[in-house]
Amino acid sequence: MRSEEASAKLISHYDPKSPISESFRTLRTNIQFAGINREIKSIMVTSAGPGEGKSTVISNLAITMAQARNQVLLIDADLRKPSLHDTFQLTSRKGLTDLLISQANLDQVVCEGTDVFLDIIPAGKTPPNPADLLGSRRMKELLEEFRTLYDIILIDAPPTLAVTDPQLLANCVDGVLLVMKSGGTHREDAKKAKALLDHVGANIIGAVLNSKKVETMAYY
Repeated sequence: MRSEEASAKLISHYDPKSPISESFRTLRTNIQFAGINREIKSIMVTSAGPGEGKSTVISNLAITMAQARNQVLLIDADLRKPSLHDTFQLTSRKGLTDLLISQANLDQVVCEGTDVFLDIIPAGKTPPNPADLLGSRRMKELLEEFRTLYDIILIDAPPTLAVTDPQLLANCVDGVLLVMKSGGTHREDAKKAKALLDHVGANIIGAVLNSKKVETMAYY
């Protein structure tokens, strides 16, 4: 059932003609240009700290890419504080953690998103060792498998300053998007987050300035 909260978070689906939806289409185009000289098939989205809107950004980016008839896989890798199951109102209790510990197969964890071009893997059960799972060989193997099945893989990672998970995932993906909140992300925090990602050789393809105000949604 559609809820007001879902409508607000998934604006690209419920109001595709809105200015903010157009901003996500611009983001999609910019990512395509970023892949001219180097294939950008898997993208991790993170932020400096919590509450900066990374999960909303990645959800709408996934919808926008699916609307262009790309076969998209959206993965909730924020294992400590997952949110995509609520955003998309998913009922599956199995997810990424079950795949990583081989307690489920892909068919058991993949959920259909807003249309047939968007698949979602929720986080699953909260593990005691998220960093170990995300940095494991099994995670790399799964991402390689997903590359053969999907056009685009989008990974919702935890905030970079909070845990080491994004640094572990950064080397497994083709590109990283850093989400910052207008008026909410401190400049020094953004610099620290970028430095941590640079330290592990992340390919930062851009930053998204996110805000409730439509006119401040921008890509750099």
